[in-house]
Amino acid sequence: MISTPSRTVVDELALRHLDAAYNLGRWLLGSEQDAADAVHDAYLRAARACDTYAGGNARAWWLAIVRNCCLARLAVRSKDTRNVAIDGDPAAAERWLPHTGADDIEERLDSSRRTQQIDVQLQRLPVVYREVLILREIEELSYREIADVLETPMGTVMSRLARGRALLQKALTEDGTTGAPHGL
Repeated sequence: MISTPSRTVVDELALRHLDAAYNLGRWLLGSEQDAADAVHDAYLRAARACDTYAGGNARAWWLAIVRNCCLARLAVRSKDTRNVAIDGDPAAAERWLPHTGADDIEERLDSSRRTQQIDVQLQRLPVVYREVLILREIEELSYREIADVLETPMGTVMSRLARGRALLQKALTEDGTTGAPHGL
């Protein structure tokens, strides 16, 4: 672990985890441009605050800064604009979910429809559940890393994850999507 990241280390850290930061921002903000802006803001914050880093998991430190920048952007948005779909491109959402291996066109269409429904329902979840689901299911962070990013106890992470999964499952069931999507 890095105890005190210098500006160079922040550069390396940001580059190494750029995709994770961007994905987190995109899922939290629902916009590729806003995510890119949030990651840029996070980089500037990290560069300015690199001397105040207290040690620990550098990746979690970086993602916590990205999260905070995203939450700041969400705070200035109106309540209605928070639940905008991440994008209209189902192929982009499909890229983040496990592939089904379906080569039949009907199966592929059904998979694309399910992916869109998951995307829509995920965007409708409150941020506290959505961010935990994204960090665990897509970014594959450990519970400890998520707790570090969110600056919350691991028990809270586990309960939010369970509640988020249940809410997503319920929403998908009510929306007509059957079965547990991708192990959620």
